[in-house]
Amino acid sequence: MTINKTKQPISKNEKQTLYPVILAVPHTAKTLTPKERVKFLSRHARRALEMSAEKSSIRLETLEQDERNAPLPFNGTHWSITHKNEYVGAVVCPSPTGIDIEKICSRSESLFRKTADEAEWALADKTFTTFFRYWTAKEAVLKAAGIGLRDLSKCRIRRVLGPHHLDVAYDGNQWQIEHHFFNRHIASIVKNDFVIEWTIC
Repeated sequence: MTINKTKQPISKNEKQTLYPVILAVPHTAKTLTPKERVKFLSRHARRALEMSAEKSSIRLETLEQDERNAPLPFNGTHWSITHKNEYVGAVVCPSPTGIDIEKICSRSESLFRKTADEAEWALADKTFTTFFRYWTAKEAVLKAAGIGLRDLSKCRIRRVLGPHHLDVAYDGNQWQIEHHFFNRHIASIVKNDFVIEWTIC
């Protein structure tokens, strides 16, 4: 995909606002076959990425992924997408980033144990909302690192900073996460030193 709407690339030397974009999946997508639906969700997520790039005055070039399907940066610009049944999301950023969306619902005790250990659960009330804060935060970090969920246990929640922010330790680095809640869903993004301006459509 190539878009020719741009101005200047994001400068790594400036304090920057990131513009993650979340788009609702139209009801008509439910009528598609599983294969068609996957293709549609991918295209819809790319549309969210276009919108994020436009807001950041970034020119999207050909989007490529490595052998693990991790997004490869172009001209120093990193990007991340996520697509679920009801929503897709995307963001561009001058540094490695990750975004994830999940619907808040019930989960088994075994999955709680798999997602975080006792020390991590002691940092906040052990609720389904906290579970999805932890899960999406860790997945966002692993996306930023270009690693899959196999390293989930190596991501550790270090601090819970109120209802919308927390810190994750992974691979010797600390990653700051911001959450956004909407329509029984949660979106998490690697925030670090950036200001986040969410767009929900």
